[in-house]
Amino acid sequence: MKVLFSSNINPHFKTFSDYIKKAFKETGCNTCFFENRAFFLPGRIRDRLDLLQNWDLKRLNRKLLEKAEEFKPQIYVESGGWNILPDTIEKLKSMGIKTALWTVDPPHTFKQITEAAPRYDFVFCQGTEAVEILKEYDVQNLHWLPFACDPDFHKPVELTISEQNKYATQICCVGSWTSDYEKRQAALECLTDYNLGIWGPGWNNLPVGSNLNKFVRNYHTKPEEWIKIYSATRIAVIVHYQDMKGHVPCYQASPKVFETLACETLLVVDDQKDVLSLFESGRHLVVYHNHKELKELIHHYLEHPDEARKIAQQGRRNVLENHTFKHRVDEMLGIIKKG
Repeated sequence: MKVLFSSNINPHFKTFSDYIKKAFKETGCNTCFFENRAFFLPGRIRDRLDLLQNWDLKRLNRKLLEKAEEFKPQIYVESGGWNILPDTIEKLKSMGIKTALWTVDPPHTFKQITEAAPRYDFVFCQGTEAVEILKEYDVQNLHWLPFACDPDFHKPVELTISEQNKYATQICCVGSWTSDYEKRQAALECLTDYNLGIWGPGWNNLPVGSNLNKFVRNYHTKPEEWIKIYSATRIAVIVHYQDMKGHVPCYQASPKVFETLACETLLVVDDQKDVLSLFESGRHLVVYHNHKELKELIHHYLEHPDEARKIAQQGRRNVLENHTFKHRVDEMLGIIKKG
């Protein structure tokens, strides 16, 4: 089967696009990749004038149609959906190509997607909140298809002595910070009595008086470093993004949920709806509901490493058996073939 996969690849930073592209090949698909952010003009120039933005966007869409005419795929899969115009989807369908959209981000970025999604033959969503929202726009063939892990990459790694010294913590958090991440900041501020390590962009912008500043290890880390951080810690903590104003729901399980579990690290995570649908608290990971419970759970599992190790092992086993990107691609292709 020939699949034209459209997404964005960062040459300096491994992302889920790399894992999905690899998974299509692992299923035996003849896969052609299209870079859906290959604009001619830099964003800082396009943003100044709508005329330039529209010209470059149409140019990008023409390039996609040219690629489709050349490659002649049976299936077109668009990851993200922001830059592919509704008319382009209709033209791909007129060529006899089945079209599928796989949404990625929480729905606060959904304006363009709500306009284009109804044109696709199939729409897959990383979070169930996206399914709920797109139903309101009369989108058909909606399916929940969460993030996943790549077991060839996301796995426990042996660390050198210098790496152990660099990354060792009782508790780690890998994730970004902006003023929108009040929930994440507040949770971590409860854990400053421990050997806490924080990695990720934006933490250098914390208020000067924040007691988290001294726990920030690095602002710029790559996935190759994340797996070392997870392998060196006792417990990983994930606090999901939420719209603090409550305007836009976010239920999806962060990609780091799957990546952390695949590294056989005990994961303590907030009570995110999709996480609770995919995993069992106390068996695959541990869910907390408030700051008091978070502190109690951290204390308990640091004092009971055998329990922590058992849950971490069961979590890794679960993601390898059910939640790899190959599982996701197999499920997607099965739905498209039936459709």
